[in-house]
Amino acid sequence: MGVEGCTKCIKYLLFVFNFVFWLAGGVILGVALWLRHDPQTTNLLYLELGDRPAPNTFYVGIYILIAVGAVMMFVGFLGCYGAIQESQCLLGTFFTCLVILFACEVAAGIWGFVNKDQIAKDVKQFYDQALQQAIMDDDANNAKAVVKTFHETLNCCGSNALTTVTTSVFKNSLCPSSSNVISNLLKEDCHGKIDELFSGKLYLIGIAAIVVAVIMIFEMILSMVLCCGIRSSSVY
Repeated sequence: MGVEGCTKCIKYLLFVFNFVFWLAGGVILGVALWLRHDPQTTNLLYLELGDRPAPNTFYVGIYILIAVGAVMMFVGFLGCYGAIQESQCLLGTFFTCLVILFACEVAAGIWGFVNKDQIAKDVKQFYDQALQQAIMDDDANNAKAVVKTFHETLNCCGSNALTTVTTSVFKNSLCPSSSNVISNLLKEDCHGKIDELFSGKLYLIGIAAIVVAVIMIFEMILSMVLCCGIRSSSVY
């Protein structure tokens, strides 16, 4: 197989990878939009305790994911068109976009790794402050509404064993409706539920980022090889 035959083979291989990349961008965009409008996180992160809104650091990662998904779809289309046209200019632009996108994804991954524990911690602190106000002050209607939303959304009651007992016995109205003291005592505490909620979603984001990063590496290699093949073909 000559240089031209190899170039054709790489061209179609790159087209297939770019099509997969375009589809992956659509999937990531869809997942990001689903995470952004997920009823559980939306119910909790739109709450306000007095003048203090709930921590929304989690949404920073989601907005990055939405931007990455949209750019991936554009870059995937650009790569497909560049491969079919065998345009060195388009392939060079495609490669540059991939490098920038890859760097952004690495930065987002580092940000997510650094903040993965802090996101749940901030939400738990917000919940604890609301729970303390709701238990100590009978007139703290705002705090009671916040706590009730957490309990109903996550099907939990109290932040730990002690507060679960206290809340179930003395403030059972704060626990999920249609529940009694015994069933409330058997529920998982809200700290565990908050960890479970955000860790699951962050793992999903992390898996998507790793898959996309692997595809990007292959695409950068293939685009450069195709560029070199087109240049060699033009010489002959």
